[in-house]
Amino acid sequence: MYNVKTLNKISAVGLNKLGDNYTCGDNIENPQAILVRSASMHEMEMPESLLAIARAGAGVNNIPLDKCSEQGIVVFNTPGANANAVKELVLAGLFLGSRKINAGIEWAKTLKGNGDAVGKMVEKGKSKFAGPEIKGKTLGVIGLGAIGALVANAAIALGMDVIGYDPFLSVDGALQLSRHITHVTNLDDIFANSDYITVHVPLTPDTKNIICAENIAKMKDGVRILNYSRADLCNSADVIASIESGKVASYVTDFATDDLLGVDGVTVMPHLGASTPESEDNCAKMAAMEIKDYLENGNITNSVNFPSIKMARSGEVRYCVLHKNIPAVLKSILSFVSEQGANVENMENKSKKEYSYTIIDVTGASADLTESIKAVDGVIRVRVIK
Repeated sequence: MYNVKTLNKISAVGLNKLGDNYTCGDNIENPQAILVRSASMHEMEMPESLLAIARAGAGVNNIPLDKCSEQGIVVFNTPGANANAVKELVLAGLFLGSRKINAGIEWAKTLKGNGDAVGKMVEKGKSKFAGPEIKGKTLGVIGLGAIGALVANAAIALGMDVIGYDPFLSVDGALQLSRHITHVTNLDDIFANSDYITVHVPLTPDTKNIICAENIAKMKDGVRILNYSRADLCNSADVIASIESGKVASYVTDFATDDLLGVDGVTVMPHLGASTPESEDNCAKMAAMEIKDYLENGNITNSVNFPSIKMARSGEVRYCVLHKNIPAVLKSILSFVSEQGANVENMENKSKKEYSYTIIDVTGASADLTESIKAVDGVIRVRVIK
């Protein structure tokens, strides 16, 4: 029986994927796994029983990754599970940023009480809310992952010209893109040639403030910018100054900050990107299945702090070893297996930056093998699955 603690309301569609061998709830003590959406875990004391955390969403800035890695806790996310929901909102943002729809709606509300004169007043005043069509315009997509690729393909279907930038574009990712999308290898090509720019990259030290005064200066006059990824990808002070100068025609974002609220030319949404029942179900299902496969089989898929490994079961016992990516660790582990008369039936070892993960299926292991592996310098955690 496994105990799974939920820190937010997690879709029942996902929890039902775990099955009868799991007890789930927000009052679970000594959990082997935690399912979380937006709750902050930075001040949380991690129990010794905790083996895994699954974030029902893509971002993991609410989880203390360094602490988890040091304690051998595997952190999962659910990339792509909410991609369609975000894509649809980005498309809405394209139109909102182009056609002054929000401003027009708010102005129309002020005409209340004018009776039969409303129609004439609308016709007289509507010209100040005119905006361009997106058809035939160029959309620059920064980041062609699950969401960026869907946005790029949808924009092609809407009649836009699309150029995309992603230095880490995989072969599988490239195969998902429409052949009509132009892939560029220099970010400046996006800035110089786009009428609209949408950002779909994770927040890292390299991507923070990717939209800033220096890069805005490289853009077309009247460019329209969308940010549905992370607030700090755009320097809001620089964006506001560029709107006031007329360089940027509009900025649409899903991340509310005090300085952006109420600024003409800025449309702020209250983080609605993944706020659909379908998205919540998809994220919960993916998170639950990641947890289940790791707890029951030791397989890792979509971890942000340890490498992915998926290996079919063989042998009598499976040893799952989380360890530092340093020389001689694997050699020492295998030496103990051999010295104690066990036979390795199958093995996988992979690394991710400073951490590694090794799965060894063994036949004929002695009771002392687990403690011997734990004693190896660099080993963080050992799990035994029978």
